[in-house]
Formats: sequence, C-alpha cells, structure tokens
Amino acid sequence: MIENLSKIVVDTSVIINGQLITQIELGHIHNLEIIIPQAVLDELQSQASQKKEQGFIGLEGIKKLKDLSDNFGLIITIKGTHPTSDDIRMAGIGRIDAIIKDMAKQSQATLYTSDQVQHLVAQAEGLESVYVKPLSKNLVLEFLKFFDSETMSVHLKENMPPMAKKGKPGSFSLTKLRDEILTKDYLQFISSQILETTTIFDSSTIEISKTGALVIQYTDYRIAITQPPFSEAFEITIVHPIVKLTLDDYDISEELMKRFSDRAEGIIISGPPGSGKSTLASSLANFYHNTGKIVKTFESPRDLQVDPGITQYTKLEGSFDNCADILLLVRPDYTIFDEVRRREDFRTFADLRLTGVGMVGVVHANSPLDAIQRFIGKIELGIIPNVIDTVVFVKDGHIGKIYDLELVVKVPTGMTESDLARPVIEIRNFVDNVLEHEIYTFGEENVIVPVSKRVKKVGIEKLAEDKIRDIFKKFDPRVEVEILSDNRVKVLVDKQSMASIIGKGGSNINEIEKLLKIHIDVVEKNSHSDVESSELSFTFSESKTALLLTVDREYSSMHADIYVHDKYVTSVRIGKKGEILIPKRSEASRNLMKLAASQNDIQIFLKDF
Repeated sequence: MIENLSKIVVDTSVIINGQLITQIELGHIHNLEIIIPQAVLDELQSQASQKKEQGFIGLEGIKKLKDLSDNFGLIITIKGTHPTSDDIRMAGIGRIDAIIKDMAKQSQATLYTSDQVQHLVAQAEGLESVYVKPLSKNLVLEFLKFFDSETMSVHLKENMPPMAKKGKPGSFSLTKLRDEILTKDYLQFISSQILETTTIFDSSTIEISKTGALVIQYTDYRIAITQPPFSEAFEITIVHPIVKLTLDDYDISEELMKRFSDRAEGIIISGPPGSGKSTLASSLANFYHNTGKIVKTFESPRDLQVDPGITQYTKLEGSFDNCADILLLVRPDYTIFDEVRRREDFRTFADLRLTGVGMVGVVHANSPLDAIQRFIGKIELGIIPNVIDTVVFVKDGHIGKIYDLELVVKVPTGMTESDLARPVIEIRNFVDNVLEHEIYTFGEENVIVPVSKRVKKVGIEKLAEDKIRDIFKKFDPRVEVEILSDNRVKVLVDKQSMASIIGKGGSNINEIEKLLKIHIDVVEKNSHSDVESSELSFTFSESKTALLLTVDREYSSMHADIYVHDKYVTSVRIGKKGEILIPKRSEASRNLMKLAASQNDIQIFLKDF
C-alpha cells in the first residue's frame, strides 16, 4: 500500500493498536525511514508513568519496532522537540496531533494513522495521509478460557492462583480454577489483549481510565484492571452476567405488577452487591420498552443487559448532570439510573424525577430502609415521597420487602399532643399496607422512627386494657378500648354515653385521667343508625393473592372498618385509588371468607377520626 514511500511519520494510534507492526510483518512496509515524533514518545511515557495500560503497550510497540527494523530495511528515527507543559495540558483538544502533523510536513513525509479525525484533518490541510483501519483479527482472548456457563466473575491477581465465583446471585461459591500462580507478565499480556479489543471491535469500549485503574466493557464482560499505585498489586476482575430474566421470571404479585405498570415512577431497587439488582433493573427496562415506552439508561460502565431499542448513556464529560441536559431533549418516558452513589447522582435522580421523567434507580443497601436513608441529606426531606414512591429490596436474586412512601400531616406515632402535628413520611409495607417506619423532623434533626407492630395483646397490656374497659363499662357495656401508646388510649363508646363520661366541663373524664395517669381520647362509636350514613358501596374482585374491595376514590387514604353481618372483621386504610387490598394469607381474609357467603354480607363503614 505504501511500499514506494521513502519516509512516513506515525502517531500513537497505529503504535498502540499494533497495526504498524502488523503491516511490517506482512511485508507491506519495508526499506523506509519511520519517523516517530518526540511528542509521541513523551505522550506514551506520560501514560505509562500514570500506570495507564496504553502507555505500556505503546512503549512495547516501539521496542518491537526497533527489533524488526534490521530484517525489513527500516530506519527508526525519533525527531522533534519535547512538548511543553501547555502542549501536554491541551493534548485532549488536539495539540499533540497538531505537532505530529507539523512533523510530517517538515519531513515531507506521509502521515500514517489509525485515527479517522487525524486522517481527515491532514487531508484538509493538503498533507499526504494514509488511514489504516484497525483490522478485525481472529483475536482469541486469553481470559475467556477461565469462563464457563456457571461462572459469574473471574478474579486474577499476581502471585495468586486464578479464582472464580460460580453459581448464581445469592447462591455462589469462590472456587480456585488452577493451582498455578499468576505472574505479572501473564496478567499484562491479558491486559494488553483486552485493551487491543477497544481499537478493533465496536462492542469494546474504555469506560473509565484513571491512574492505576482501567474499566473496559467488552460485549457483556465488565473488566476492571488495577495496578499500583491504586492497588498494591496487578489485578484483573472480569464480571459476566449468566442470567437474563424478564419480570415474568420473578414472583411478582398482580398488585405489584399493576403498580409497576400504572403508578410507580420513582422506583428504587436496593440490595447488597451481587444480589441481582441490575438484573431486575434490566428486566424492568425491557418491560417498559416492550409496553411502548421510550427508555434510556444512565450507566458507568454500561453493562446492563437491555434490548437494542434502549439507548445506554454514560457520563458526559465526567458527569451524569451533563447527561440530564441531553436526556430532557430526547423526552424519555423512563430512565434506568444504574448505581446511584455520589451526592450529585442523588440530586440528578431527584431533578429528573421532578421534571416528570419516570426514574428507576439502583442503590447499594443492606435493607430497603437504608436505601431511603441514603437520600436523606442529599435532597430536601419533604420532596423524598415525590421522588421515591416504591422501594424494592432484592436479595439472592429474588424480590423481598417492598415499601410504599407517602407524605402526610399528623402527630407522629408515640406522641400525644395534637400541637406536635407535622409533615411525616409514612413508610408502609406494600403487601399489607402496615405502617413500619416514619420519617420526620425532630428538633433540627431528620429522624427515622420504627413503628411498633400491634400484636395480639398479652400480659400487662391485656391487663391494662381490661382494667380501663371495666372502668368505662358502667357508662357503656359495649365500650371498646384501643391502647395507642404507654400514656394514651382511645375509648370508643355509644353517642348517648358521651355526655356522662365527659361530665360537666370535662370534670368526669379529668378525674378518670388522674386516676389512671394516662391521656384518654373519648371517641363516638358508630351506632347502627350512624353506620348507615357512613356505609360505603363497593365492588368486589379477587386475584390469586388478595381480595380487592374498591370504593369511590374520594375516600382514598381514609380509614374504614369491615363487618360481616354486623360482626367486626378488621380495620383498613383505603388506598390512593379507592382500593382496599386484603392479602389472602392474612387473618382478616380468612375471617372474611369464613363469615361471608356473598358480597352482600360484607359492609364497609368509614371511620370518623
């Protein structure tokens, strides 16, 4: 191709990708003077000094070039001056490339490059240039021999035997692959092969390149290469997903699937490393894509296994915040934000969610509550429920606990005075709608307080309830007592008993409170006539896992009692769409099915507190 030329100038691209050596060995280049600009040598030296693999590969290429020169009649010359500090600082915007082109002009030589931009600029300036596209060689990557169908990741470290995690998320073991000890030279050979793929294959890209660390995505292999000074020894870690699931492969209830489809637009997928978070995120991305939604991803590195129709974005100029500006212009319906870690990641997630983009974030956490805590302090407390509506915890590849977040104004659980009411974030178990935690401001601190579950009353609590009931039975034989906290109870009585219990000016109830040393809320119990006015009409349906009673949406977030033939069954909180969900495995569901012969036997009464 260029065998009649007397001089050629080469840049870093053809040295690093090995195409210069390949052309020489094939006999296409011989009896020439090959000029290596001093700026090229200095750039490779700088990269090697920063422990970047490209620098080592380039310097090895120059050494091999000199070894081959005598056999092919080549003269290797290093020309030019050392680049200045300004040249090095501006290398990213083409200063070194300009120095190389000037060298070719001064030497009346042809520029030899594998950089398409460099080639086009040289031609525009009237300089002779030959573009050599990196050849797709049948490269047999050494690291592939460590993988089989059960290998999740391979761990190669100098002076250690090769190790691998085999199994599946949540059920794997660390296995020694061979007894032989790995040498640094062998690992550098594997590293050079991997880096070479980034110049040959479109499916291989450098995701992160820093001093002592390199992350490359090669097809569906995520490869992390570290060396001193970042790590104490040379190490290569290669992760490979072995399963690709759809949402149908998970044990997802109809209610959760409905929430994913209709309501959830601020989803956090949490779990410890290796639990299967990214696998679920990929499944959710493909689910939304298959339902006709525009889906994008934020990843660094880009290793989610998603459908081709989903565009995968990485950091733009080192920041996901820059990506957000572009994302709003392409108008996605959903964005999958893999690995929300840094403070700016949480802010970017919140900003995009508040603009109306459906967001699915992946967060490392040991519990779903920990995932919520990671947002506290990074965004304002009051907007957390607007940013997050569903938290899904993944463990051992399965969906575990699911939380639902909602902002309400109320007196926090455990407090007694009404003037302590404040905005409270309620964290409820999605399955049974039981309140488990509350988040609110106490003093100047944001606190997360667990809410004690009400269990069957035994021991001292049962005795206290019986004692209080005995005191009020003389006013209303059908009195009901509910212990709210250690110093507060609620007493439900018929309307006609209210006056005698309270007494003139509250004198009677004050005496009882002094006697018992607790605060008592006297609440009117729904009489039959009153109940009629607060009875709600509803429709009944049934799924595989739950009974669904649907009332008018105006009663959303209110509380109601469910009766069968005037016999109390349970108290419930009405969902946001007027839905009352009763899991079939619950005691309430069993009682309801046992007592009711048909829908007509069931009554729902709205509570008035």
